[in-house]
Amino acid sequence: MSQLSIYQAAAQCLAASELVQKIRLTTEMAAAWRAGELSLADDAGPAPICEPGRPARPPLVAPGKLPRRGLGTVEGRAALLHAVTHIEFNAINLAWDAVYRFRDHPRQYVDDWVRVADEEAYHFQLLRKRLNDMGHDYGDFPAHNGLWDMAVRTDFDPMVRMALVPRVLEARGLDVTPGMMQRLKHAGDDESVAALEIILRDEVGHVEIGSRWFKYHCDQRGLEMASTFRDLIKRYFIGELRGPFNYEHRCAAGFSEEELRALESLSYS
Repeated sequence: MSQLSIYQAAAQCLAASELVQKIRLTTEMAAAWRAGELSLADDAGPAPICEPGRPARPPLVAPGKLPRRGLGTVEGRAALLHAVTHIEFNAINLAWDAVYRFRDHPRQYVDDWVRVADEEAYHFQLLRKRLNDMGHDYGDFPAHNGLWDMAVRTDFDPMVRMALVPRVLEARGLDVTPGMMQRLKHAGDDESVAALEIILRDEVGHVEIGSRWFKYHCDQRGLEMASTFRDLIKRYFIGELRGPFNYEHRCAAGFSEEELRALESLSYS
């Protein structure tokens, strides 16, 4: 019997639609990869990108249709955390798709994105527990599909994926999470603040992985990073690029001053 490959493992994790199953598979496959139990055999290549497995809830709506709630009530705080929980759920699928879809990379690339998938699963569990503590669960509030929509738009080129998903959409968390933590602390929700502290620390590393592999592709193709980053945003990003940007966290995540200036010039603050 042939050894399971990391690409087959990634496909299984992507396909899993039940929450407990997706988290369990992600944790098990990441551990198996670290233990050397999965191969890098690539016989068939990736299938065309499609919707990953997801539960029937939450209902997905356009971003503008999401209701705004204050943090003065438990329900308002739960709605905010639910939005972050949904991002973490999508991030599990995004990390596995980065492994599954883009195969012509050094082994370190697989190491990096398997680690991201594993850590995103942990983040999801942290936030789901907080929702449960508040009397809610993942799926209780509507959500949007913006992260996966960008994955679909960038399925043709790993350089474009690294530029637009980790460094634009996911990096937004580096900008907004500190303020979110301050608001929750003001509301007396120290448990949620503690969970977000862990997530923010790890997300700096995840965005840095995106930066590193974006640089890898720019170097491979003889492209200058900052101008290429700006051009890819202008060509492929849909919607408003929102500021302000957290320079400290973004610099730690591999952004140059020139790239940050490019973001400023393209954004609505």
